[in-house]
Amino acid sequence: MKLKNLTKKSLLALSLGAGLVSAALADINVGVTVSATGPAASLGIPEKNTISLMPTTIGGQKINYIVLDDASDTTAAVSNTRKLISEHKVDVVIGSTVTPNSLAMIDAVVEGSTPMISMAASARIVEPVDNKKRWVFKTPQNDIMMALAIVQHMAAAGVKTAGYIGFADAYGEGWFNEFSKIAAIKGVQIVASERYNRTDTSVTGQVLKVLAAKPDAVLIGGSGTPAVLPQKTLKERGYTGKFYQTHGVANNDFLRVGGKDVEGTFLPSGPVLVAAQLPADHPVKKSALDYIAKYEGAFGKGNVSTFGGHAWDAGLLLQAAVPAALKKAQPGTPAFRAALRDALESVKEMPGAHGVFTMSPTDHLGLDQRARVMVKIEKGTWKYQP
Repeated sequence: MKLKNLTKKSLLALSLGAGLVSAALADINVGVTVSATGPAASLGIPEKNTISLMPTTIGGQKINYIVLDDASDTTAAVSNTRKLISEHKVDVVIGSTVTPNSLAMIDAVVEGSTPMISMAASARIVEPVDNKKRWVFKTPQNDIMMALAIVQHMAAAGVKTAGYIGFADAYGEGWFNEFSKIAAIKGVQIVASERYNRTDTSVTGQVLKVLAAKPDAVLIGGSGTPAVLPQKTLKERGYTGKFYQTHGVANNDFLRVGGKDVEGTFLPSGPVLVAAQLPADHPVKKSALDYIAKYEGAFGKGNVSTFGGHAWDAGLLLQAAVPAALKKAQPGTPAFRAALRDALESVKEMPGAHGVFTMSPTDHLGLDQRARVMVKIEKGTWKYQP
């Protein structure tokens, strides 16, 4: 049929058909930067593994995941973010693994008007939700939530004095700030506060100062395998008080490297770490076990960590938000990125591996107390503490 013989109705049908073809061919590009090497590798590797389990189609649209390694380095994380936005034209950024990297990435995603879902813990990443942080979301529990669980446990165990030794960066400082606020309210006196670098091989000086204060308990504000060093050194120096770690150590590499030195340690964690031990009516048990089954099916039984769970929850947020964004704009456009940001902010009562997410214009984490449990390390395994 010649074009001149086409009716207006036929032309309209062809036009609509072309539009549908165009929509079907539009991919959603998801940029990811993780710390798969360097000091935070024990956190970043399960995150990277989890990305490979995410769906390749959401809302009928193909999803491309572009995964880069920032080697636990802040400068590399920023460089990766800019590359993902400028070269790969991503619609959303997931990352990074650790707090310093995630904080440093914020300016880049704001400049690119691109939503970001961080897998790092500090509340500073998303609070307050101002003109910059309106683009930023995160999946790990805030430090204040976990600090409250620790101090409540300390108080119930009769701890009156505590020492603190944490990373000399935003993670360690953030944890000390939250811990000290809650400790003051609950009547636990902090008698020593020390810092060390993630790459340090000795913390003898800091440990001697903590020992001199004779605290009833010590909280180590670190993450991954570098958090073993202070505890190991305290044990070697004869410390017999209670040990607490943050949720930043909740993976099997910490158990492997720490061995007998971390036995008896208490820590707060996302429910996914002990999902099989949770009561049947726990609101996160089903969704956490679903992630565990998928991860262990791909990477072997007993290999799940809470850090991979943070990546999984980022993926679930996208699965909830993408269909809503697609109703407003096409992927690869500023309008779609803005619509995706709006849709992420509108997620309600979504069960994940770590908790139930309900976002709002003033809350870009969206977790409540359903997202935490207390855990004890017993015989090299994680034991749920009711």
